Amino acid sequence: MTRSATSNQHMHAPPHWVAALTGGVAAGKSAVAECFERLGVAVYDADVAARDAVAPGSEGLRAIVIAFGADVLDANGALDRRAMRERVFENDAARQQLEAIVHPAVRTWLRDRVDADQGPYCLLAIPLLAETWPQYAWVDRVLLVDTPDETRLQRLMRRDDITPELARSMLASQTTRERRLELADDVVDNAGTPAELDDQVRALHERYLRLAAEKGEKS
Repeated sequence: MTRSATSNQHMHAPPHWVAALTGGVAAGKSAVAECFERLGVAVYDADVAARDAVAPGSEGLRAIVIAFGADVLDANGALDRRAMRERVFENDAARQQLEAIVHPAVRTWLRDRVDADQGPYCLLAIPLLAETWPQYAWVDRVLLVDTPDETRLQRLMRRDDITPELARSMLASQTTRERRLELADDVVDNAGTPAELDDQVRALHERYLRLAAEKGEKS
């Protein structure tokens, strides 16, 4: 794995064993997460953390309104996610401004869940792991859900009911498959059947249980 030599500057590793689950849009991260959850493993989702970070009344939402104006709120005073996406999608400066507000709160939320987790190990589902590395270099393992781009394209069009052009631009806006593979300790191939995916996850679960036990013995 290509890890930053200065990763400890970002946050020390927790005593509890944790893996980061990542993959490009429409790769099938949710399906993999569900397989682990059926095995009794807690999965903490960065998308849930991001929603919490900008919930009505939160410091995050107040900071967004200050930065972008009240027109990013819906009629109920909550963040209008579609309006926000449109504002930052092709505007790098605006996107970076939004990320500077949301990402630190997401990291804190996830780390708090890891520290409180009571299972043998847990997973963090982080779609933008490669884009935000090395801020998560304190995890013990990185698990990549790898799916061919054409398969992801078709899934994305079906899932979001969007045009091929928009789907391609969404795929292109993320980091490359090569960058994700550089970070990955383990890779799940999600181009096959649900049964094949389940078999891969069960094998990883057994490996992670051993690694978690080894870390516990050392601590």
